[in-house]
Order: sequence, then structure tokens, then C-alpha cells
Amino acid sequence: MSEEQSLKRPPRRHGPMGGGHGMAPGEKPKDLKGSMGKIFVYLGSFKIAVFLVMIFAVVSTVFNVIGPKVMGKATTALSEGLMNKIANTGGIDFDLIGRILLFTLGLYIISSLFSFLQGFIMSGVTQKVCYRLRKEISEKINRMPMKYFESRTYGEVLSRITNDVDTLGTGLNQSITQVITSVATMIGVLAMMISISPLMTLIALVILPISVALIGLVMKKSQKFFRSQQEYLGHINGQVEENFSGHLVIKAYNKEDDVIDEFNKTNGVLYDSAWKSQFLSGMMHPIMMFVGNLGYAGVALSGGILAIKGVITIGDIQAFIQYVKNFTQPIQQIAQVANQIQSMAAAAERVFEFLNEEEEDQLAENPVSTENLQGAVTFEHVKFGYKEDQIIIHDFSADIEPGQKIAIVGPTGAGKTTMVKLLMRFYDVNDGAIKIDGHNVKDFNRRELRDAFGMVLQDTWLFKGTIMENIRYGRLDATDEEVIAAAKAAHAHHFIQTLPGGYDMELNEDASNVSQGQKQLLTIARAILADNRIMILDEATSSVDTRTEIRIQKAMDNLMKGRTSFIIAHRLSTIRDADLILVMKDGDIIEQGKHQELLEKDGFYAKLYNSQFEEAS
Repeated sequence: MSEEQSLKRPPRRHGPMGGGHGMAPGEKPKDLKGSMGKIFVYLGSFKIAVFLVMIFAVVSTVFNVIGPKVMGKATTALSEGLMNKIANTGGIDFDLIGRILLFTLGLYIISSLFSFLQGFIMSGVTQKVCYRLRKEISEKINRMPMKYFESRTYGEVLSRITNDVDTLGTGLNQSITQVITSVATMIGVLAMMISISPLMTLIALVILPISVALIGLVMKKSQKFFRSQQEYLGHINGQVEENFSGHLVIKAYNKEDDVIDEFNKTNGVLYDSAWKSQFLSGMMHPIMMFVGNLGYAGVALSGGILAIKGVITIGDIQAFIQYVKNFTQPIQQIAQVANQIQSMAAAAERVFEFLNEEEEDQLAENPVSTENLQGAVTFEHVKFGYKEDQIIIHDFSADIEPGQKIAIVGPTGAGKTTMVKLLMRFYDVNDGAIKIDGHNVKDFNRRELRDAFGMVLQDTWLFKGTIMENIRYGRLDATDEEVIAAAKAAHAHHFIQTLPGGYDMELNEDASNVSQGQKQLLTIARAILADNRIMILDEATSSVDTRTEIRIQKAMDNLMKGRTSFIIAHRLSTIRDADLILVMKDGDIIEQGKHQELLEKDGFYAKLYNSQFEEAS
């Protein structure tokens, strides 16, 4: 990134980096109803599938709920058979018990089958929704203005596509079926309990308010620790990423101890909040077990008395105890789902907020064709500021003929890179106009306009893949012969042949297995292959040796032949033969002309030029 980019762009909002930035458990959305409404709009495409999921979930629950009562009949038959055997009035009817057990097994198999089907359908629906959201985010990124990305960290944008969509997907997959199953289970179990004994049901229900109150208390206490844990997890990730990427600088300045101290402080806060949140959430199960056991004790005592009186059978008591256990479980599940729904809605809110961000106008009303562009560029009284109250380019005018080589020079922060961003419509001018072949850049379709430009930047961008693939990125339909011809024109062919594998050599993720100068030659080869009418070169010879610089300069000369070229110049010695030199200071052109003319004027350019040669000597 050039220096004026960092000086002139809006400040970044630093947030947790990369994978650390997710949703805290129970994080509350600003508008729960609105977010859930938008999620249901996305689910609307799968109405039939969601309806089937609901039906299957209810059917599965019904078969599951009937099981204990049927099983209780087997227990009753067994106990009565034993009593008859003791009294010598008969024996155990194993045929009846066998039939009851087989019937119960059948119920549970059918329940599992419906449960499997609803899980299978819901997973498909969820993944399709996530796929659609990721696709929309990916397409949205291409329509968003540069200012959005220059005011946020990469991790912040990345977390929308990864963490937030994942949280939404997981929540959607589990919460809908869980709510249906839990509610159906509670209703079904309650009906069964009442059918066995209204008195025992009343005793069992007394434990409900106690468990709900205790769960609510634990969740309230743990939520703030979960939020803190998630926040500091983000900070830790940010620090680790920063420290690894800046490891050389930390070593060079002996700042290891300071970095470790800072890490330990953040890690301490994370440890403190993590163990408290985990401890409190871990208490949920023992509390439920304790309350549940109180219920069992009450049921067993009252059931025993009723059985002695002959009001209910032993099998009914066994079934009822199972129902008490099944009744408290859905309450716990609903409490967890409520938490998950909040996280899901908060994640959805962030995703939809991103999808609703301001977009660039991609299409012009009556677009001008970019075919047969000559490459004449005119700046007419251009005025621009990243913020309207902070104008950095006040009144910029210049006429450039097709095929001319234009150098833009000036001190750091003068606005050189900003001019290039305006030319490619990464930003639009506040006032005035930029014209190409007499047409305002706003009259072109944005993507077609950018097709007319080729760029070679200071920061070389190569991806993981072969050298052939990296050069072909300039024009994907190019043949191998055209790629090699472009590499020869860029003076890259010779060094490529010396590499293991030649054009088929695989570059690693940050292309560190080739030198800085070689990277630059590859990006020039890519630009030559793309064959654009107008070239933008952010001169990138500052980090290479003199011999490589000469090769890059020759490659750039080949690239600029017959094309209108804008060179952001740092080393003034490289632009002596430019057709026009624009000297910028504080966002304005203060001088323009050829190299010799500007030296004779003995103005700002002459001082800049002479100061560089004094430094060199």
C-alpha cells in the first residue's frame, strides 16, 4: 500500500481479527423480530420442506412419548405375574410381555426414522440458505465501494462470511426442530402424565418454577462472562496475528517482553471470563439433576401410596417417573434454544446489515462502449475529498493525449494514489469531471471502464498456483504461447526457465519462493498479456537492486509502448523521458511540463529532483 493511501484514507475501525470475531453465546440482536422475519423470508423458498420437517418432528415425538406408557404395561404384566406366582394362582405371561416389548421397539424405530428424516431435510434446507447467503455476500463485495473496505479490517469483513453465516446456519438447523420437538414433547408428556394420575402430575409440576428460576439465574450470571470471553478471544487473535506478521520488527526492537506482557494481560482477562462462564454453564446440569431428583422423590412417594391403595399399577409408576424425566429435559432444551436463537438473530442481523450496505452504481443509463478506446484522458477542475469537509484535491486539470507517458510526482501524501483511484472510479469526484476519449467516466459501465485499465502496483499480488496461471490471470483465454510471449516482453522468461518446473512451478501462498523483483516482473507480464489501453504503474523499484531495477524499467517500457500510461514516480531518475510530468503538492498540480522544462523553472520539482541526487551522492 502506498504511503498516501494510509495517510489519506478514512481511519480503520479496529476490531477482532479473523476467526476470533464471532457471536457471543446469548448475544442480543438490536431487532430480534426484524432479523427473524428476514430469516423466514429466506426459508420461504423451502416452505414444503420446512412443513415436512415440522410434521416429521411432531410424529417422531408422539411415537417417542407413547413408548414409556406401553413399556409400563410390560412392567405391570411382569409384577402381576410374579405376584400370581408367589400366590400360586398363575405365572408370568412372557408372550404378552414379548408382544408389548416388540410393539415398544417398533414405536421407537418409527420415532427414530421420522427424527432422522426431519434432521436430513432440515440440514439440506440450512445448507442451502447458508450457500445462498455466502453467494449473496460474495456478489455484494464486488458491488461495494472501496471506502467500505478501507475503513474496516479484513477480519471484520471475513467474519461476516465465515463466523456469522456459520452461527446462523447452526442455529437454524438446531433451533427450529428443537423448539418443535421440545414443545410437542412437553404437551405429549403432560397429557400422558395426567392420564396416569392428576395428583402425581400436580406434585411433579411443583418442581417446574424452581428449575425455571434456577436456570434463569445461572444464565443471567453466565451471559456477561460469555460476552467478555468472546470479546477477548477476538483481541487475542488480533494480537497473535499482528505479532506473527510483525515478528521481525518485534525482534529487531527487542520488544518481546512488552508483547508477552500485553498478551498475558489479555490472556488473563480471557482466562478469568472463560472459567467463570464455563463453570456457571456447567452448573446447569447438576442443578437440573438435583431438582429432577426432588421430583422423582415426590413422585415415588405419592406413587407408592397410590399403588398400595390400588389406584394405579406399578407399571404406571415406572412410566410416570420416565415422563417426569422427559418433562424437565425439554425445558432445559428450550432455555438453550432461546439463547441460540438470540445468537442466530444477532449473527443474521450482522449479515443482513452487510447485505444492505451502500453499493456502487454498476451500470450507466446509456453506457458508452469501451471498444476502440484511444486512451485520451482529461481532468477538468477535479475536486475531491474522502470526507466532504476535508478536501484534498482542490482544482486539478490536465489534458493527456493517447499513448502519452504521464508521470505523477510529489511528496508523500500529495494525492498521487488518490488520482489513480479517481481515474478507475474507486471513488467519484466531488466536483469537476474526468473524461476518457471525451466521455465522462460516469457514462461508462463501471466494470467495462476498469477493463480499459491495467495496473502494476507497489504491492505485488500473486496467488497460490503455477507461474503460468498467475500470468494468465491477466487474460484467462490466452494460450500458452501468448503467456510466454508476454513473459518475454516483461524480461521474465529467462528467470522463469531457471526455476524448478519453469512455467509450471507452483508459487506458495505469499509467493515467497520467488524474489521481490521476480514478483514484479510477473505482474508486468500479466499486465502485458491483459493488453489494456490505459496503464497505471505505481512504480515499484524501491525494494530491488539496481540490476533488477534496470530489467523492471525495460519491462515497463515494453508495457507502456502505444498505451496511455500513468506512472506514480518515487525515483525521479526513472521518468526523465515522460511526455508530461504532473507535480503534485497538497492535492493540487503546482507544476506540469517535461523533465528539462521543469528543471529550468527551478521550482518545486527541481528541488525534489536535486534533493534525491544529493542523497544518492
